[in-house]
Amino acid sequence: MALSEPERARLTQAGLNLIQQAISIYDADLKLAVCNRPFRDMFHLPDAFVTPGADFGETIRFLVERGEYGDVEDVDQVVQQRIEQARAFEAHYIERQRPDGRTISVEGSPLPQGGWVTVYTDISAIKQQETLLRTRSEELSDQVFNHAERLSQTNRELAATIAALEEAKRQLTEIEARTRTVTEMMPAHIAHVGTDRRYTYSNRRLSAIMPSRPSDIVGLSIDQALGADAFAKIRPHFEQALAGTPSTVEFTHADTGRRVRAVFTPDIGPDGALNGVYIMSTDMTEEAQARAALTQTRKRELAAQLTSGLAHDFANLLTIILGMQSQLQRHAATDEARELIAATQGAARRGGVLLDRIASVSGKREMHPVATDLREFLGGLKTMAAPALPKNVTLETVLNGVHGPIMLDTGGVQDALLNLILNARDAIGHRPGRITISATAVGDTWLDLSVTDTGHGFSDTALKHAMDPFFTTKGAEGSGLGLAMVYDVAKMSGGRVDLANTGTGAQATLRVPLRPADQQCDPMLVLLVEDNDDIRTSVREMLTQLGHNVIEATSADEAQALADLPGLNMVLSDINIRGERTGVDLLRALDARDHPAHKVLMTSLPAQNPLRQSAADTYSVLQKPFTVQSLAGTLSAEATA
Repeated sequence: MALSEPERARLTQAGLNLIQQAISIYDADLKLAVCNRPFRDMFHLPDAFVTPGADFGETIRFLVERGEYGDVEDVDQVVQQRIEQARAFEAHYIERQRPDGRTISVEGSPLPQGGWVTVYTDISAIKQQETLLRTRSEELSDQVFNHAERLSQTNRELAATIAALEEAKRQLTEIEARTRTVTEMMPAHIAHVGTDRRYTYSNRRLSAIMPSRPSDIVGLSIDQALGADAFAKIRPHFEQALAGTPSTVEFTHADTGRRVRAVFTPDIGPDGALNGVYIMSTDMTEEAQARAALTQTRKRELAAQLTSGLAHDFANLLTIILGMQSQLQRHAATDEARELIAATQGAARRGGVLLDRIASVSGKREMHPVATDLREFLGGLKTMAAPALPKNVTLETVLNGVHGPIMLDTGGVQDALLNLILNARDAIGHRPGRITISATAVGDTWLDLSVTDTGHGFSDTALKHAMDPFFTTKGAEGSGLGLAMVYDVAKMSGGRVDLANTGTGAQATLRVPLRPADQQCDPMLVLLVEDNDDIRTSVREMLTQLGHNVIEATSADEAQALADLPGLNMVLSDINIRGERTGVDLLRALDARDHPAHKVLMTSLPAQNPLRQSAADTYSVLQKPFTVQSLAGTLSAEATA
């Protein structure tokens, strides 16, 4: 039957107490880890200095002041010197005479985990025998000398054995150090937890995976190290591994919002006994965001395939209905008939608007993250939304924990927040109220954009189905696609949407990845290809504002002649340019020559245009019109790709 950790500790302490030599072990922080009873008795130490956690410096000061190291003029200097020697600990063996005349040997060895172990041996009797042997050597017989010679030979053999053991120890220490270095370089937390649920090993990477947790966790219980929330999420899988079955779990760390994958492998010894569990934890946040975005893209593609044919037929049907109603209106004899015809026409036109919205939700949509100052973004959003709100409804913005520009798909996020603001307005109704837009950083991983109102809140049904396409609580006034569009923006970014009631109204939170903008792009020589003089002038000014040098062309042939200029770093071309060849043809011709310049296209063509779609598979495409921030973000991303 395997011993528990407390029982094993008591058994180990009892064994140490039976050893006649004094033993002490201090950790890397100069705190006593363990000692035996002879250590206390040899130096007559009070209990405070032989209790685990006792400070090495305080123990040395006690011994110095008591005279253990002879007459000392400066106690503080001696104590400090001993502490510095301990921090730079090296293996040693010394013999020293104590104030009471007895002689002890002191042998110390460093430990791979930090700290050291020291063995103290009273060799007074041996020293007396050596003195007696030297003073009476003339009286010794040849037999005694023979015995001394054999003893010397035995000692030499013992020394050789010790040397071999030391070499083996050195090799093991090197292997252990290399293994620790490798594990600490890995972008994962690797650890071992014993059957008592305490960490026996850690590569000190827990804080890299969960920034709010400590790095030094050896000796801590697993629930202390991970925190109550994280441990509750992994506990069933950890228990399964403790029962001997491997397990894997992926969960969201509440403190930071990071997605973590933990793998649990039982540690089964050669005898079949379970010694604990090996744990490897990795940060899967970016992978999870990419998976969510890819899943949403696939859903959109499937929705587009399912709706495109139906939408085409429905559009034809609406066209026929509107034509027939126009004919009926010309022959309508009564006001009642004309009212019915007008209502039918209104419903048909609303169906056409609905088709446009379906196309915007299910059709292909491109993400355009640009470097964005959130304070300016929220200010612009407030200016845009304010005219649509009643005078008795106030609109506030709050920014929490976001510093510096971030990469944000401003078009999609702006549309989503405007939709949420208008929903909040409708929820408040004709009463006075308040709408608050807040941007809050969640660790260094997520950005929460919340719209909170003082309206009537969400019903239970709305909380369950608000994200479903065509679900609406506005009756004939609503399309049911607003929140579905908000959900789409979040999922395309790799985030999510959360709906909740606050007690004083409702709150909708759009969570998107928090990615700081890196616009540090070195000055480049840019070949600008644009056949519209006004646009070319505007883009040239943006490029020079960003510190780039610019040469210009209006056609693919002209640009290709300039492409051989030395030091050309970037080609920025419109898709539709003067001449028979397009900007796409130009970039492909440069690729065929293995031209080293980075290549970016710009266009005002819609995303559904076949030429644009084929170009977007290979090159970055900048949608016109664009701002200098959008241009800077695109060039920086391309230059550092």
